[in-house]
Amino acid sequence: MKVYDNKDWLQFLFLVTKSDTLNKLAPLILLLIAYSVGIVYLEINYLEVSADSWIRNLPQMHSLLSFVISMLLVFRTNTAYDRWWEGRKLWGQLVNNSRNLAIKIAGMTDPSEEEVRTFFRRAIPIYAFCLKDHLQSKQTEYSLHDGEIEGLPAKVDAEKHVPNQVAKGLFAKINLLYKGGKITGDQLIVLNGEISALTDICGACERIKNTPIPYSYSSFIKKFIMLYTLSLPIGYAYLLGYFAAPIVAFVFYVLASLELIAEEIEEPFGSDENDLPMGKMSENIQRHVGEILG
Repeated sequence: MKVYDNKDWLQFLFLVTKSDTLNKLAPLILLLIAYSVGIVYLEINYLEVSADSWIRNLPQMHSLLSFVISMLLVFRTNTAYDRWWEGRKLWGQLVNNSRNLAIKIAGMTDPSEEEVRTFFRRAIPIYAFCLKDHLQSKQTEYSLHDGEIEGLPAKVDAEKHVPNQVAKGLFAKINLLYKGGKITGDQLIVLNGEISALTDICGACERIKNTPIPYSYSSFIKKFIMLYTLSLPIGYAYLLGYFAAPIVAFVFYVLASLELIAEEIEEPFGSDENDLPMGKMSENIQRHVGEILG
């Protein structure tokens, strides 16, 4: 996720990043400018349009449609941001649950049980890294330790649900502590709740990732934007002349940019510049858990 100073206006106005919508829309904008110039040229030089012609009344239709398209885009961007913000809250819960689990393990186990603390110091952050790779559909490998961790598989099975394999190992270790008399039944119930919370977070993230915005809705907005902008130079040729071309291009840039931004943030678990910094948050979990159990 891009970190920036929201008070630095010069950065917003003059800095063009690789993820800027202008870079992505430049080919379409140039084509639309050429199209608009051609429409204006034809209407001015070859068409004789009377004052009461429907072509001259097109701007009135555009005024009505502008309200409709603005409402659609507002709903579209709000829906996309809700998905992004829910993903951020879920990863915030993952950070908190990881800390809580480490704190409770540290308080419930004897400080002399170095093997137990070492296991959870390594295994808890692994769950966060595995969840990140799982959401990004990457093959996950344990890369946070030297050698094997007793209680976790030496290598995960990429064909199976990787976070579940790690959560299974975490709970199995806690259950062994209970059977060995190192924690009580009440403490087992408390720790079980923390492990269950990790799985609940994983399921909620999968719900966001695996449930995209309906295709028909997204397709309709794109078609609406294109038809709206393609009809603009027809109606404004006599009012604006060749100035209609840059104005139409600017209108298209604004409308299409909103759609592109919504497309990017509605999938918050990717690797785009505006997606969630899951790697950074996983590293924070690793550091904080290490401080608690180190």
